[in-house]
Amino acid sequence: MDAIRQFVDFFLHLDTYLGSVIQSYGHWTYGILFGIIFCETGFVVTPFLPGDSLLFAAGAFAAAGALDARTLFFLLAFAAIAGDNLNYWIGRYIGPKVFHYENSRFFKKEHLEKTHKFYEKYGTKAIIIARFMPVIRTFTPFIAGIGSMKYIKFFLYDVFGGVLWISVFVFGGYYFGNIPAVKKNFTIVILAIICVSVLPAVIEILRHRFASGNGRTGSAASDK
Repeated sequence: MDAIRQFVDFFLHLDTYLGSVIQSYGHWTYGILFGIIFCETGFVVTPFLPGDSLLFAAGAFAAAGALDARTLFFLLAFAAIAGDNLNYWIGRYIGPKVFHYENSRFFKKEHLEKTHKFYEKYGTKAIIIARFMPVIRTFTPFIAGIGSMKYIKFFLYDVFGGVLWISVFVFGGYYFGNIPAVKKNFTIVILAIICVSVLPAVIEILRHRFASGNGRTGSAASDK
């Protein structure tokens, strides 16, 4: 049981273990990073995998010479785009039936419904915006597939969003990750990136709940 817990903890917090991974696996680290990014974007059951913080950490290690920045950029951009495209076709194949699925340990229907509202609000721009929002970015291509969005349109927006996402975090880590203050407080910086990444989704949830609360209050007042 402890071994399973350690294994799960390792993958969920790979960003903090990345130095040890590089030392242990060398060039195989690229394959591990590819797999994490591909799965995080490619399957609706794996939105919990690290994304932004992992990319930033990888960029920081590239600046230190442990990884190659160009290889990271091209490989992880490909992983992000390929994952989204797989997710799109899964959504297109499964169709609206998925809205009838019940919550499970790995699948949260509420995430799907929130993403559907997000997609309806922002349209094709959601594909780019969602890249910077954990959980939402995993479900957006899936929703695009369910909605039968034209593939060529999806692909063009997705390529732009994927390249932008990888560039911002990998090169952000590359240029800022080894600044003495950042390097000294690297764990805090990683946690801050995670918090900032999650913040838009939290704000949206609070805004929705506040609006719902006001709606109920208004209804109660009108009943009186």
